[in-house]
Amino acid sequence: MSKQKKIGFVLFLVLAFGVLLILNSHEVSGAAKQTVTVAKVKKAPGGLDDPAWQKAKAVNVPFEGKEKFAGKKTSVTTKAVYTEQEIYFLFAWKDATKSVTKGAWKYDGQKWSNQPGNEDRISLLFEINRINNFATKGCAVTCHIPEGAPNAKDGKFGTTSEAEKGDLWHWKAARSDPAGFADDTWITKISEKKGGRKSDAGKGGDKKNMTADKSMPMYTLAPGKKLAKNDILLVSHAVEITDYSVFTPGDTITFRMPNTPEGSRADIKAVSSYANGSWTVMLYRKLDTGNDDDVAFNPRKKYNFAMALFDDSGDEDSYDSEVITLQFSR
Repeated sequence: MSKQKKIGFVLFLVLAFGVLLILNSHEVSGAAKQTVTVAKVKKAPGGLDDPAWQKAKAVNVPFEGKEKFAGKKTSVTTKAVYTEQEIYFLFAWKDATKSVTKGAWKYDGQKWSNQPGNEDRISLLFEINRINNFATKGCAVTCHIPEGAPNAKDGKFGTTSEAEKGDLWHWKAARSDPAGFADDTWITKISEKKGGRKSDAGKGGDKKNMTADKSMPMYTLAPGKKLAKNDILLVSHAVEITDYSVFTPGDTITFRMPNTPEGSRADIKAVSSYANGSWTVMLYRKLDTGNDDDVAFNPRKKYNFAMALFDDSGDEDSYDSEVITLQFSR
C-alpha cells in the first residue's frame, strides 16, 4: 500500500470513529432516565417530617397525562431511604381536590344513592423478573393489552409471557390508606379469560357495602368502634344494619370499605397527609419479604420502576411517568 493510500485509510478510520462517538453520545442521551438514589440511614423515618428524609435527595419526576388527562402534565417529588431491613419511599404532589369518597352512599330522606367521586391514587411497578421492553417503555407495555394477547376483560394489566413478572404497589386514598396500607399485587401473563393482575397471597382489598339488591348500604359503624381517617368505615369496624329508621336526610356511609390486609398482601404500610392542596405519602416494607410475589431489593443492585398517578379517576385515566432507575447508596 502506498504512503498516500495509508494516510487516506487512517483518515477514514478516524472519521468513522468520530461518527460512531457522535451516534453513541446521542443514543445514550436519548436513553437517559432519572435516578432515585436510596440513602442509607441508621434509624428508620417515623413519619412524613422525620429528619431521616434529609439524607435523601429529592427527585422531581415528571408525569404525562393519558386518556382524559391527555395533554396535561404534573410531577411527583420522590425520595427514598433504607435501613438494614426496610425500604421507605416518600412522595409529594399537588392535587387541588382531595378525593376520598369512592362512591359513598348518601340518604336523602327517602332513598339511598351512590355519590359521584372516585379517589386519588399512586402506583409503582417494579420488575420481579424481566418484563420485555419495560426498561424503555415502562408501564405502557403492561397497562394496555400487549400485542398478541387476547382481549380479556382485565386485559389492560399483564405481560405476554409467564416468565415476565412485576410487583405492583397501589396506594388508594379511599380503599387502602384508611387501613394504613397500600394494596400489594403483582402482574403476570394475560390469559384468555382474564387479565394478568393478581393479588398477593393473603387477604386484603375492600368490600362493597351494599344490600343484595344494591339499593342501599348493608353495614354501618359497630357500637364502640370509630371511623378511620377521612371518616371511612373499615370492614373490621362494621356491623349489619338492622334498623334503617335511625338515618336522617344527609347521612353518608362508606361504599368501598377497606379490609385490613393479611399475609403477603400486608407487606406495604402507608402513612399519608393532605394539606394545602397537596398529598404527601410514605410507603414502606421489608427489603426482602421472602415472598415470590414481591421484588426482593438488594442494595448492591439497580432496579427499573415506573409510576402512575390518578386524580379522582379510574384506571384508564392517569398520569404516567417514564421509567426510573432505583439505586442504593452504601
